[in-house]
Amino acid sequence: MYEFNSRVRYSEVDSESRLTWLALMDYFQDCSVFHSESVNLGIDYLNEHHLAWVLSFWQICLNHMPHLAEDITVQTWAYGMKSFYGYRNFSMNDEAGKRLAYANSIWVLIDTESGRPVRIPKEMPDKFGFEPQLPMECCSRKIEVPKQYEEMDSFVVPGYFIDTNHHMNNSRYVQTALEYLPAGFSITEIRVEYCRAAMQGDVLVPRVSRGAQSVVVSLCGEDGQPDAVIEFI
Repeated sequence: MYEFNSRVRYSEVDSESRLTWLALMDYFQDCSVFHSESVNLGIDYLNEHHLAWVLSFWQICLNHMPHLAEDITVQTWAYGMKSFYGYRNFSMNDEAGKRLAYANSIWVLIDTESGRPVRIPKEMPDKFGFEPQLPMECCSRKIEVPKQYEEMDSFVVPGYFIDTNHHMNNSRYVQTALEYLPAGFSITEIRVEYCRAAMQGDVLVPRVSRGAQSVVVSLCGEDGQPDAVIEFI
């Protein structure tokens, strides 16, 4: 397990002084990057070997969102690797150790030259090590998209959405989709299925399906195929 301590910053909270969902996701994402760097399997290693970890799916569940200036601990650990898949859990805890939020995630190791999945090198599981999987109700990584939807105005992927893998960062899909939630919609869980990577300058067309208990936002390319499907529960 890798963990780091932090304190909720003013720049990370909403109008009610609560940590935003975007900031929560960034904490989890940063924690996994720190874990990789700590075992010398970080960005430099991946670039040298023409590899990249691409997020395929994650499921984030919320118990309680921390507030401004609250002390938190963010944790992550790998619980399995098979073929080209990596499986990782996350947890955010308060100062007393109570779990505030937690997540399951599935990653794919990609050869950046061919763009295809590649078998995980033996040194990766050896260096990361495995911890037991977090006991949680894991859902399917395939999100069912309703047939009825409202198509919203398209937008162009801006440069500041692009990360070191040269495509739209994982949390930015959710940041965009949050704008289509109805007023007063309270989120307890977010699921994201990543289908293909959006690049700077790509045009995305949001398709929004609103139900009584959930909202599904499909961010589609101009060909109508989804780059990501986000479900808010």
